[in-house]
This record gives sequence, C-alpha cells and structure tokens, in this order.
Amino acid sequence: MSRRLFMVSMPAFLAACSTTGGGLESIAPTGPDPYYVAMYGPQPQEQFPLPATDISKVDERFFRQQVDYHRYETPGTLVVDTANRFLYLVQENGKAMRYGIGVGKAGLEFEGTARVARKAEWPRWTPTPAMIAREPDRYGQYAGGMEPGLTNPLGPRALYLFQGNQDTLYRIHGTSEPWSIGLAVSSGCIRLFNQDIIDLYNRIALDTVVVVLQNEPLMYPQKEVPEWVARQIGTGQQPAAPQPVAEAYPAETYPSADPGAPQPRRPAIGI
Repeated sequence: MSRRLFMVSMPAFLAACSTTGGGLESIAPTGPDPYYVAMYGPQPQEQFPLPATDISKVDERFFRQQVDYHRYETPGTLVVDTANRFLYLVQENGKAMRYGIGVGKAGLEFEGTARVARKAEWPRWTPTPAMIAREPDRYGQYAGGMEPGLTNPLGPRALYLFQGNQDTLYRIHGTSEPWSIGLAVSSGCIRLFNQDIIDLYNRIALDTVVVVLQNEPLMYPQKEVPEWVARQIGTGQQPAAPQPVAEAYPAETYPSADPGAPQPRRPAIGI
C-alpha cells in the first residue's frame, strides 16, 4: 500500500475499530435496527401526515415481524393474545405476522370470537358514557365525538368487532400514545403503533375472524409500567384482567374460528 493511500484510508479504518489491550475490536452500533427505524418512519402521504414513531425505548419483540405459529387457527384469522401483548395475523405454512399491542380496560373485558364488521380510515372517536362519568373534565368535551387527527386516540385506522349484528364495542386501532405498546393501560381496547395498524388494515378484509384470548401463559416477563405512566393512570400496578363477559370456554379448549367447535388447546409458548 502506498503512503498516500494509507493516509487517506486511516480515518475510516480508525472510525470502524478501537484498540483494547493491543488488539482491534469493532464498535457495535447503538440504537434500534435501521430496518425497524424505516418500518416506523414517517408516512407523509396520509390524510394527516404521520411523523416517525420513536422506537428507541421499545423492546424489539413488540416490533412488527413474521414469526412461527403453532396454534390451530386458519390463515387469515386475527388472534389477540392480551396477556403477552401480541396480535397475530395467521398466515400460510405455520407462519404469522405478529404485532405488539397495548391493552386497555375494554380490551380485558372480552374473550371469544368476533368478526371485523367495519373498517375505518382516520375515524372519529367518542368516549363511552362510563369514561365521561369517570373523568368528565377530560372526556366531557368529546361527548359528541372527536375529529380525526394525530391526537385522536384511535389513530389513523380502526377495526370494529361485532358478534353477528351486535357491536361488541371492541376495537383494534392505532394510538397517539406509542409508549403504551406492551402495557395494560386504563382505557381503550387494543392499540397498535400507527404504522402497524395501517399495515394490518391493508392486509385484512371485512368479516375477518378475530379470536381474543385472555390469561394465556406468559412468554416473557411483563413489561413494567414506567413510573410517570403509573402516576398518569393513577396506579403503580398494571390492571388485573377482570372476568370475561363473553361465553367462557373450558380450560382444555380455546375458541376457534368456528364458535361451535372448540378444538384442543396448545400452550401459547412458542407462538
């Protein structure tokens, strides 16, 4: 190597390595994988242009990713595992697209099988009478509905779940609070990162079957509520799941896509 070439190459060489005890050691990059940074980047083409989501403090398991899937639901089914904070879109060949979710109080009050009866882009949001009664100063102003936008709690997309022609009041939607992904919080149903709910919305059709599971075996330790979030929702503990209000299934079965034909249940570990 000529002296001139060596001197030109030296800064780049030193930037990529550091010396430790006389040896050369590569410096590992810090921060989220650029693949995920791009996945949760801005979406300026939206009706309300979406900024990038800050994922720097999010556990990688909650990022959208394809995983192995070993349960019995047919491809095209949505499976909501509230305990582990995951939503699965079942795919062919033993695979599923997995999304991290945040679970609100309403998300812990339903278990069973439903269908996506309505899909909405940039929906309006109306708090429930119970929410208004509990926090009138906060929610009373939205009794007639909140206009869509970046601060709307439903985010850019919402899926509305029905059983037959009856609205379950169960929603799968985006969120204006990305910090809540992986947590159980005080209000709402099932929330995804805004980029993830757009991705899911584009993948499914009306009448998609949705299976909601409560109290599945834990695959990972529960994500702890940050102290400042605990103060905001008024508790230092994550809310415990109340008893399901829908039809209960025996412990040895789980609700399949056909509500009349429960099938043998497999543990959630490894899905």
